[in-house]
Amino acid sequence: MMMKDCFRVLVLSAAAAALSGCAGFPFGKTPPDTFDLTAPSRVEGPASVRRQILVTEPTALKALDSDKIVVHTSPSAIQYLSNSQWSDRLPNIVQAKLIQAFEDSGRVGGVGRPGDGLAIDYRVLSDIRAFGVSTVGTPMATVEISVKILNDRNGVVRTQKVFGTSAPVAGTGNDAFIAALDAAFDEVATEIVNWTLRQI
Repeated sequence: MMMKDCFRVLVLSAAAAALSGCAGFPFGKTPPDTFDLTAPSRVEGPASVRRQILVTEPTALKALDSDKIVVHTSPSAIQYLSNSQWSDRLPNIVQAKLIQAFEDSGRVGGVGRPGDGLAIDYRVLSDIRAFGVSTVGTPMATVEISVKILNDRNGVVRTQKVFGTSAPVAGTGNDAFIAALDAAFDEVATEIVNWTLRQI
């Protein structure tokens, strides 16, 4: 491709991104750091290889239902971690990591998300109540997720529980904030998976 044609493609691409509101970045501006969460691997719940479960996308308030990373600067004030973002919307990431944990454990007959076509025994329904870092006093990362197990055969909630924990932020900078959030999520997600296995 000739140099003039290359320049024309760059100009048209930049214009299209600006008009469509895509996550393109102006020339010279550094894109934000992108972070992911770790799927829990310390699964110890009993095997239920004859059960198939569906893990739905968690619900969440608008402040958490995005790729922005929440920081509480006071009990009632929310900001977002600068120059940082999750790799996807937070509910999508939480759903994907829970599914991965169940799959990697080998302790259920099948696990999927809506649309996978599984003959489901139970649905794992969740709501993200808290997922962020508080800078009030000692910086702490807090994760709280409410979970219901729904019997898909009769529509009855078998049981429900709220899982939550906090982890201190060790160090400064965005990486330290994310490491604390990942540690808190790992503990909560591990408890959710082990508890679910015990209930089904």
